[in-house]
Amino acid sequence: MGITEAFPIQEKTLPDSLSGRDVLGRGRTGSGKTVAFALPLVSRLAGLAPGSSRVARRANRPTGLVLAPTRELATQIDRTVAPLAKAAGLNTTVIFGGVSQKHQEKALAGGVDIVVACPGRLEDLIKQRLLTLDDVRVTVLDEADHMADMGFLPVVTRILSRTPKGSQRLLFSATLDNGVDILVKKFLKDPVLHSADNAQAAVTTMDHHVLVTDSDHKQALIETLASGTGRRMMFTRTKYRAKKMAKKLSQAGIPAVDLQGNLSQGARDRNLAAFSAGDVRVLVATDVAARGVHVDDVELVVHIDPPAEHKSYLHRSGRTARAGASGSVITIATTEERSDVNKLMKKAGVTPRVDQVAPGSEVVKDLVGERAERIAPSATPTGSPSASRSGGGASGSRRGGRGGSGRGRGRGSAQAAGRGNGARSGDAGAGRGTSNGRSLARSGGRRRGGAADGAASGSARTGASRSTRGGSAQRSHGADRVPDRATAAAQRRRENNRAGQPTR
Repeated sequence: MGITEAFPIQEKTLPDSLSGRDVLGRGRTGSGKTVAFALPLVSRLAGLAPGSSRVARRANRPTGLVLAPTRELATQIDRTVAPLAKAAGLNTTVIFGGVSQKHQEKALAGGVDIVVACPGRLEDLIKQRLLTLDDVRVTVLDEADHMADMGFLPVVTRILSRTPKGSQRLLFSATLDNGVDILVKKFLKDPVLHSADNAQAAVTTMDHHVLVTDSDHKQALIETLASGTGRRMMFTRTKYRAKKMAKKLSQAGIPAVDLQGNLSQGARDRNLAAFSAGDVRVLVATDVAARGVHVDDVELVVHIDPPAEHKSYLHRSGRTARAGASGSVITIATTEERSDVNKLMKKAGVTPRVDQVAPGSEVVKDLVGERAERIAPSATPTGSPSASRSGGGASGSRRGGRGGSGRGRGRGSAQAAGRGNGARSGDAGAGRGTSNGRSLARSGGRRRGGAADGAASGSARTGASRSTRGGSAQRSHGADRVPDRATAAAQRRRENNRAGQPTR
């Protein structure tokens, strides 16, 4: 892998972990923890370490297990472990939720030596009797404190209880708190504690800045910080804000993608791959990307929204200045947020440079560096729901259903639904132009092949109909009377509930 010298966390833990002892390893993000546990994991399972022996590979019975709190971290771990395992004649697979389990079942049935998994999906597969942990010799818990923060302690406890007593257990984390001690006392035998650094920020190659600005200037400042030629990660508190900010930046000519929990796993993978490959320079993320996302040469981390607590600040910031590289961390604070940000920095052990700035300030220009050429925005940003879930078709049908001008698109979607190619799209596209989207998909698409017939059938079933003329929706409710707004809203909710659509 081109690594010739051990990092401090590796140098301290490897003698004990290679010998088979249980180890507690604490090191900041980016300190080399993954290699620190990957080497003994592979060496001992392959029979290359003193006192170890190789075990024959068996279907559905892994001998090595790594638990991680998030899909991104599990995938990142596997990227490090897999080449080491291959060199030693072992193989690996990754298990997490949010995707079909068929490929995971197939991999397990074919025989896997090392499983890198998120606790929830792993326990599901165990309950389905698709694998057993009876042969596990080495178990690793990575980011154990984060698993505790996410409420995974009960399921992690149940999983560890299924591994053989006396097997080796390694626990690595940036901090060892929030209930981690419960796992240590219950499952680790005479563990050795090694700390490469403290839990506060101590990265000498990382610069910290707080840019204080007026609320009116904040969006312009964000766009300026995003406009450089190098990679940068920008963090928000909410999923909606991450999606909206990525769209705003792309519309401003700065290609950006989002990484947040509402995206499908496929969209997450595509967006992260686009960022890693350099197809886009900006990744706007929630804290789902604060751990486990390693991309080389991230020169700036920008906290668009200051995090809620100092550990999140440290993990977000750790996406830059990794493995000895340099980088800058910028926190944008409005005047009203200044006091809270000061308290946050103190808890994180950071003494930042603080500047009152506008988008054109010299300190901002220095942080941004060379500006990249603006690029005309694409029609659909990468990873948006319309692109990731329905390939754009559903988006078009939704727009078509909202006004009269889109009536033809809605009808086309309903016909596609009738052909069995996604009744949901039919509901979304044409349900707004009818009394009931479900009636349209069933009656119009399947029985009569047209949206107009479906609308008539839906009206007969519900006693209320909608028609679209000139882009405006009109209703008739039994008699020719106009209902009051409350009655209309109640009727709309009932119709949307039947169609499986969200109430607007």
